[in-house]
Amino acid sequence: MVPSALDLEIRRIVTDSDLDGVVTGAILRRYWPDAEVVFGHPGELRAGLLDEFIDCTTAICDLPMHPECGLSIDHHQSNKPDGIGSKDSIVVWRDSPSAARIAFEVFSEAVDLSDLYDLLFWVDKLDGGGISREEYLSEIPTLLLSRVIDSGEDTAMRVMEFIQNGASIEDILSDSKISILVQEKQIHMESLTAAIRDRMVLNDRLALVRLDGLGMRSNGYHVTAMAGDECDACVIIHGDIGASFGDKGSYPVSASFYTNSFLHLEGGIFDLTLLATRFDPDGGGHANACGCRIKPLGPKGVEDREVSEEDVQRNVEVWQEMWSKRS
Repeated sequence: MVPSALDLEIRRIVTDSDLDGVVTGAILRRYWPDAEVVFGHPGELRAGLLDEFIDCTTAICDLPMHPECGLSIDHHQSNKPDGIGSKDSIVVWRDSPSAARIAFEVFSEAVDLSDLYDLLFWVDKLDGGGISREEYLSEIPTLLLSRVIDSGEDTAMRVMEFIQNGASIEDILSDSKISILVQEKQIHMESLTAAIRDRMVLNDRLALVRLDGLGMRSNGYHVTAMAGDECDACVIIHGDIGASFGDKGSYPVSASFYTNSFLHLEGGIFDLTLLATRFDPDGGGHANACGCRIKPLGPKGVEDREVSEEDVQRNVEVWQEMWSKRS
């Protein structure tokens, strides 16, 4: 009999801290209620910073495959299995709008997940680029929740445990700590909108927004909602020059790439992973939503040194040139 995910003994769940990763973690926690949860980032995992948490009793969700894990659940195009797992690893990779949808399909035969139907509908839309501009700009409860989850790992854990225990989205949003964060996020969104407006540059239907050094991050929805039909995709620079993974309160200077899914409902006009992997072998994601680290560039390519301000511009210039040659 071929073993399945349901046959495993999972003691730790390593998952992304966005809405998709949190919901996926909550689903696995219903099946393995005593499993420890560790939130991670793709860059941290690829850099080996999460190695100490990963062994054959570890499930990795919505993040790149790790060769020592027992279970991998993912949907990112660039993380499609290539045989790197150990012989005992169970890899569940599907071309799905979300990792949570995959987890739902795998575990719904063993635990009751019927209360998650509506939530998964919105997780799929958000993570799969299927949300409309009007929906994104609205105050749909699940969207409000998705905006506060990135307030920190404590918040992500709190939300995950609520979902694990069957709380409704409305009940989660009415929680005293979460409701305060919703209000704070509304104020932050106004500041973010102003920063994007001041820093957005449109060139050849590609929007560039430099948020690095501001302590701000934005998703592609926010930028493309503001850019409107004048852009087909966007590049967002965020993080801090000189920072490394693991630095408290800072993040390595990086780039995120997004198709304007409000305009291109069936996928973008360019595979953005070509940009994300041009200099960073650990970059990637989906063709329409991906990211990478900014790399130090010299006359012969990537150099072994710290990233400088000039490197940011050099990376951007190469990406813009690649974009200009799209067919």
